[in-house]
Amino acid sequence: MEVKIRGEVVAVCMSDEKGVPKRSVDRVVLIEGPGVDGDAHAGNWHRQVSLLSFDKVEDFRARGADAPDGAFGENLLVRGIDFRTLPVGTRLVCDEALLEITQIGKECHSGCSIFRQMGDCIMPREGVFAKVLRGGTIRAGDEMTEEGAQ
Repeated sequence: MEVKIRGEVVAVCMSDEKGVPKRSVDRVVLIEGPGVDGDAHAGNWHRQVSLLSFDKVEDFRARGADAPDGAFGENLLVRGIDFRTLPVGTRLVCDEALLEITQIGKECHSGCSIFRQMGDCIMPREGVFAKVLRGGTIRAGDEMTEEGAQ
């Protein structure tokens, strides 16, 4: 099968509490059911993992935003994939993990530090959410592809 989607994980991030930026870590462990092990957003729901396109973050940084990895609340920051263009139901493989996109965009919570700084935030438009169908460990540098692609 032809590869339609291919990207590289630039950063993996997590946080211990909701409503704060995530911090970059060496690896995240995805568990089928709850999602990112140890992350505040883990749970049996449809938004277990948040993904954001690195290229969109770089464009936002070029406008003057101080936005370190994880600033938008993303768990996975990936270069080379425009997540906003993928339909709900798209399945992505990263190392042994399998994710399924469940939601595109979200309503931004009030008081977002990026929005206060810039008057804008890209996560509501550019971010996507996924559930974990098969667990695994993900690190920066891992390749992400569409399920079934070679």
